[in-house]
Amino acid sequence: MTEIEYPTTREPSCPFAPSAAVREMTRDNPVGKVRIWDGSTPWFITRHADQRALLNDPRLSIDEKRAGYPHMTRARAASAPHHPQLITNTDPPEHTRLRRTVNAPFMVKRVEAQRPRIQEVLDDLIDDMLDGPNPTDLVQAIGLPVPTLVITEILGAPYQDHELFQHTSHVLISHESTPEEAAKAGQAIGAYLSELLDRKIAEPGDDVVSEMGARVVAGEMTRPEAITMANAILIAGHETSASMISLGTLALLRNPDQLALLRENSDDPKFVANAVEELLRYLTIVHSGIRRIANADIELHDTVIRAGDGIIFDLAAANWDDAEFPEADRLDLRRPARQHHAFGYGVHQCLGQSLARVELQVAYGTLYRRIPTLALAVPFEEVPFAMEGVAYGLKSLPVTW
Repeated sequence: MTEIEYPTTREPSCPFAPSAAVREMTRDNPVGKVRIWDGSTPWFITRHADQRALLNDPRLSIDEKRAGYPHMTRARAASAPHHPQLITNTDPPEHTRLRRTVNAPFMVKRVEAQRPRIQEVLDDLIDDMLDGPNPTDLVQAIGLPVPTLVITEILGAPYQDHELFQHTSHVLISHESTPEEAAKAGQAIGAYLSELLDRKIAEPGDDVVSEMGARVVAGEMTRPEAITMANAILIAGHETSASMISLGTLALLRNPDQLALLRENSDDPKFVANAVEELLRYLTIVHSGIRRIANADIELHDTVIRAGDGIIFDLAAANWDDAEFPEADRLDLRRPARQHHAFGYGVHQCLGQSLARVELQVAYGTLYRRIPTLALAVPFEEVPFAMEGVAYGLKSLPVTW
């Protein structure tokens, strides 16, 4: 069995697509193996139907402290033994208890109540962009500020500290960070959030850290759990949505017929919502897969995955699986795409997916309507991609109008 190095390198001519090697495995070798950074060779599951079946299977575990777990990065492997119990490393029933402690702010109803504020944040940033230099970098003008402003308000952290959040987040999710660099970044953001937690316990507000502070005081949550969970929310709450706003814009500029369709239908919430799902499917920015370890032997396509074996589920492969999404390599904003795996699948689906959806609906429904002449300021081939993180994105997106 031939093993490819993973994560694989995307082809510059089609940077939105999973690599040719991954797409070939989806077609021809649904239960293959890949070689990761530490030389281990976990199982590699690519087909949409197989991921649906297994990501809800109790025979799989997300316990990152077990020997054989296929860690994303060297830094993550080094820090995993020291992590408290979190929704990202526990199985039910402990996962169920922990998720309940942080679920409320991300429920659909509460997120929908944020929509007017998200709209206000975006409109203000677009005003500033239009009054500023032309061309400009959309990543810095819109992509990063929108989700960072929103998640800091939800958490109760001052936006003026955003450079610390963005720097530490980048270091913590980068494949290129050493364990020492990641530990230093983790200590810096941990100390900051510890102090913020103390302030919120003393003077609670209407925010997530205050809610977690109340749970710590009540004995429902430990202090390390609250600090680590706040950090996870901070990273997940701005890093991925920031990438999606800029990448989605680039994908639409690359597909002008779809951009025109979105602009024409920007006042139709249902169309915009579906367009967001298709862009989530098409881009699938988590490009390092999601990881599990087998609790028991599992037979799949005449292959037996043994108890203790590591498994990687490549989300982009499932979202580009032609058996589930015909002509998957085509961006089609009319495609019913809600069954995509961009947020994972099963009990560990992304906690912040409702917030991400609303942010993207507001962004995609507003940006191209308000700036109808938006265009790339450099050739597509010169747009610098950032591929070193758990999720991919753009280092910058020079645009003009």
